[in-house]
Amino acid sequence: MKIFDYARSQGAKITGEFEFIAGFIKQPIIALTGTNGKTTVAKLIEVFLGASGVKAWIGGANKSPLTDYLRFEVQAQVVIAEVSGFMLEHCETFTPQNIVFTNLAENHLDRYRSMEDYINAKRRIFRNTNQATTSVLNADDSAVVELARDPAVQRGRIFYFSRKPALEPQIMNIGGAVNIGDEIRVRTGPEIETYNIKGVKMRGKHAIENIMAAILASREHGAKHDPIQGIIDTFRGLPHRIEYLRKVGGVQFFNDSKATNVHAVMRALDTFDENVILIMGGKETNLNFEPLRNMVKRKVKTLILVGEAKERINRDFGDFSETFLIGTFEEAVLIAYQKSRIGDFVLLSPGCPSFDMFDSYEERGDYFREIVMKFN
Repeated sequence: MKIFDYARSQGAKITGEFEFIAGFIKQPIIALTGTNGKTTVAKLIEVFLGASGVKAWIGGANKSPLTDYLRFEVQAQVVIAEVSGFMLEHCETFTPQNIVFTNLAENHLDRYRSMEDYINAKRRIFRNTNQATTSVLNADDSAVVELARDPAVQRGRIFYFSRKPALEPQIMNIGGAVNIGDEIRVRTGPEIETYNIKGVKMRGKHAIENIMAAILASREHGAKHDPIQGIIDTFRGLPHRIEYLRKVGGVQFFNDSKATNVHAVMRALDTFDENVILIMGGKETNLNFEPLRNMVKRKVKTLILVGEAKERINRDFGDFSETFLIGTFEEAVLIAYQKSRIGDFVLLSPGCPSFDMFDSYEERGDYFREIVMKFN
């Protein structure tokens, strides 16, 4: 860091790759941030637009840095940017046309001193909003609603999305999306559109939130109703996100390796009623696991803990189910299988990053899949 301090002392401007490259992109940018759901919403926006004849490109906080858009001379009509808090720390002039804020929960406390610092990093996405900015915000997330009171957010137009039918009159009055029964009702202009969600293939109640956010953002750039409905009926979600693997001897296995924080595990457990054998653990990042206590008590019959964070997780709620602290990941999966019975669900939803044992959550999820596929 001394080299950066020296550069600053000499009057040099220090910025990040994302901020620097975004300034050269002429196409409209849809910027997505939030604790969970960014990648799925980004993909949904891409396919909603693509099915409607609008070419979009995804980059940012995923495997394609924004630099690739210019380096490979990509030709797209819309750029979809996943934006992490780390990237926003260096943003001063970044001005997306659309902002999608999925949710906000405790995360990355190995980097930030407090939840407030984490929120303030995320808040920077609204730094340069103006009358031409449209923000798509989760009305069911109190932390996001609180951010929406910021005068910077109020400079532009706001679309809210919600799974609470009671909010329909309020949201339809100003524009947004509401889930009512088997329908999503959307208003981005004078008329109210209806989308059927009976055929949704993605698992988890939060999948409806992701769909609503993606509809609102993509409709702003030319996505059409019928192509969107076709994608809703067929899209199965992305790997490592409550991904169904197989059924062995009456036991179903699910790979949710992307769940790297407490909020993500809560969303996964919300998918199941009971009889869950839960595999958790990974790199220690100082998260508070206590919010999971009630769900674990109600739904988890056996808890398998592995990795750096296993002792912390055990202290926070290990007493609420049959619990095992395991040395290796492979052994953890084998114990989960041995403890399972007909009608059980074995769920890998670690609640932690993977970097104590694996290079990425993808590698962890792939290894889980490899082990499970050998069971007979």
